[in-house]
Amino acid sequence: MSTPPFNETPLANGDEMLHTLQVTNSSAKRGSANMLALIAIVGRSIWRLINLNRKMLTGSIIVGGFILLAIFGPLLARFKPDELSADILQPPSALHWLGTTQAGQDVFAQVMLGTRYSIFWGLLTAILVTFIYMVFGLSAAYFGGKIDDILTLITNVFLVLPGIPLALALAAYIPYKGPLTVVAVIAITGWPGHARIVRSQALTLRQRDFVAAAQISGLPAWQIIFAEIFPNMLAVVASGFVGTMLAVILAAAGLEFLGLGDIRSISWGSMFYWAQNSSALLQGAWWWFIPPGVCIALLGAGLTFINLGLDEIADPRLRSETRPLKFLRSRKRQATSTTKSEGPEEISQR
Repeated sequence: MSTPPFNETPLANGDEMLHTLQVTNSSAKRGSANMLALIAIVGRSIWRLINLNRKMLTGSIIVGGFILLAIFGPLLARFKPDELSADILQPPSALHWLGTTQAGQDVFAQVMLGTRYSIFWGLLTAILVTFIYMVFGLSAAYFGGKIDDILTLITNVFLVLPGIPLALALAAYIPYKGPLTVVAVIAITGWPGHARIVRSQALTLRQRDFVAAAQISGLPAWQIIFAEIFPNMLAVVASGFVGTMLAVILAAAGLEFLGLGDIRSISWGSMFYWAQNSSALLQGAWWWFIPPGVCIALLGAGLTFINLGLDEIADPRLRSETRPLKFLRSRKRQATSTTKSEGPEEISQR
């Protein structure tokens, strides 16, 4: 009996599979490297923006402090925010650092939990809105044609929706009371204006030589958009992000103060609501409503400083002088060196 001929097909298939796996692994490594490079570019750009402007630096310190309070603040509280006690309307003391409410609840614990509440929902809504207007603005500018016409039409339709009246109507008539109402309204009405700004900036950047070089080199569209165009308009995008976060925090606090939000949850706005209903001002319980008011004012000021700094960085006409302290020190050193180089007779002649 003759033996069957040796079949080389399994080995050939094995070599093809090994080659395919190697190509897949190399593609995955390139994709990971590109993503890490994009994250590094964005990180360096953010640090350069913060380090470039004094308003930006001041606002970043304030907002960074509130983020730390949102993370670690509730852990520092001695009492639970909703824990009742017999210490009713007690002023600030060693036991209750910011006093107590009419129900004996610790104000410090409520302020810390309200900080976490405001930061979380503000960041979540800002991320959602930024993603929406980035997709609409960059896609419309880069692809152009019918895609630009359709996306611009959708943007113009949503642009005419009023934000605050819509939030008041939804909060008053829908059965659900909570922060998702504000998130939904801001997400629907807050992105069109920023999308138009991003589109106009991206249209200008699309004509640059580095974008044409990236297209000629065969890079995919998403990589050109996010690795070439996006880092050059980071100040505009960050300004929209900060503005959205500030709008969400103020809108949520306002609706809860009016009783249109979830007054059962503990937040800065609900603290105002219960302080007003309990006549805290007439009873002299200033420690009940001043701490959340100061927190809203400080966080709003920090976000406003960041927004003003971003505006100055994005628009050179608004830029007064970057690094003012460094500029004044250099002028002082120049004046000192000039004085030392001149003789006493020249100084007396002045």
